[in-house]
Amino acid sequence: MYSARQKLLTLLARQSFRLGAFKLSSGATSDYYIDCRATTLDAQGARLTGEVFWEEIRRRGWKAQAIGGLTMGADPIVVAASVVSGELHGFLVRKAEKAHGTGQRIEGFREKGAWVVIVDDVCTTGASTVQAIEAAREFGFDVIGVMCLVEREEAKGRTNVEQAAAPAPFVAIFTANEVRKEHVAQGLSRNC
Repeated sequence: MYSARQKLLTLLARQSFRLGAFKLSSGATSDYYIDCRATTLDAQGARLTGEVFWEEIRRRGWKAQAIGGLTMGADPIVVAASVVSGELHGFLVRKAEKAHGTGQRIEGFREKGAWVVIVDDVCTTGASTVQAIEAAREFGFDVIGVMCLVEREEAKGRTNVEQAAAPAPFVAIFTANEVRKEHVAQGLSRNC
């Protein structure tokens, strides 16, 4: 019987991984692209994402009160993990403060001093993850862990996130190489 982690890897390889020529948000080019939202917004993918993130948080012994990250990549992960856990509150970090209403940058759970885990879908340079960490700390959260669904293992992303997150640890659920290997193993590379 396959674990939730293996099932999620299979879905990511099938639904989110593409080979070809792609321009990344960093401006760099790549021979592959990973659109995690194709998996995290899928009904089964959302459930598996929530299960895998919640299990990793528990396995590490993190006593988080909430989970959150920069909108949009983090949004489905936050909701899925919150729902699956039945314990974690969710919050979203806007890219900039609202220009109207209350002018908040953090939406959802807002308890200063709370222990939180920052999440992201893909980590390339780490810029969006770092932005979420900084905003969470500026608000008054205590960041106890940082997680991404897929780490691309390039452009010093891990180093950038680890430096910003310190002393909180950074965890990647999968690496891009793991997703690529699964994609090839499923015979999907010839369909791209």
